[in-house]
Amino acid sequence: MLRSAMLCTLLPGILLATAADVFAAEPVSKTAQDSGVLRVGMIGLDTSHCIAFARLLNTPDAADHVAGCRVVMVYPKGSPDIESSVSRVPGYTEQIRELGVEVVDDLETMVSQVDAVLLETNDGRPHLEQVIPVLKARKPVFIDKPIAGSLADAIAIFELAKHYETPVFSSSSLRFAESTQAVRNGSIGDVTGCDCYSPCSLEKTHPDLFWYGIHGVETLFTAMGSGVETVVRTQTDGFEQVTGTWSDGRIGTFRGIRAGSGGYGGTAFGSKATASVGGYDGYAPLLVEIVKFFQTGQSPVADEETIDLYAFM
Repeated sequence: MLRSAMLCTLLPGILLATAADVFAAEPVSKTAQDSGVLRVGMIGLDTSHCIAFARLLNTPDAADHVAGCRVVMVYPKGSPDIESSVSRVPGYTEQIRELGVEVVDDLETMVSQVDAVLLETNDGRPHLEQVIPVLKARKPVFIDKPIAGSLADAIAIFELAKHYETPVFSSSSLRFAESTQAVRNGSIGDVTGCDCYSPCSLEKTHPDLFWYGIHGVETLFTAMGSGVETVVRTQTDGFEQVTGTWSDGRIGTFRGIRAGSGGYGGTAFGSKATASVGGYDGYAPLLVEIVKFFQTGQSPVADEETIDLYAFM
């Protein structure tokens, strides 16, 4: 399996890249409010997801409000050098304060005062460093896309999560679109193949498809599951075509779009029928799963599937 090959190559020495005191776990702290609403801290304030998620969780009278959690603090430090991210922080700081969220300048202090964490930094490169205090405090953490700035860092995050026995969850919102979940749950029988597409802008600081290819690739893996064995990529200035062969002989493809008409979508092929996948149903379906994850400590996506997905990209 592709993941196994990558693990053999990357795992030796991954954990040596972190400080020795990383492995000194802190006692589990319980700060849940008597009301049952979990206090959530946010790391990073350089993506539109920060404001969208806080509004969904913190606005009870909104039509698409997701109950069970409230964002109470944010540590705003995000990307050090991606201009499209850095320039957003001042405006988002004002907006998130209007939602009743306290802006703090010390990450570990914030982590100690919340029940769970949304790691929202748009730049995947700082994620490993930023998630370590959360894992040491044994607080469940959702890591927004991309989970890390490299496959090695992504694997290291999951290895550290296992060490601290702390749940980690990462996903694009497209995984939880109704049409895609229907296929995942057997609406067309056994999935025999899938072709997906999405926008796929590139960022020089991130490898291959990590920056934005996640949306279409997440749809592909939601339909196909883990087990990709080989990957072939064709790239031009405007497009990506990536073909994966799974260990059972199935074939799945991703088309990344940087020119012409874009959008999100795909077709899943099954033993009983064919169906469309890859639609975008907003952020609420993802937030529902995040709240369940924070409440139960059970990720809706297996670690192995997420690692396979990033190995594919």
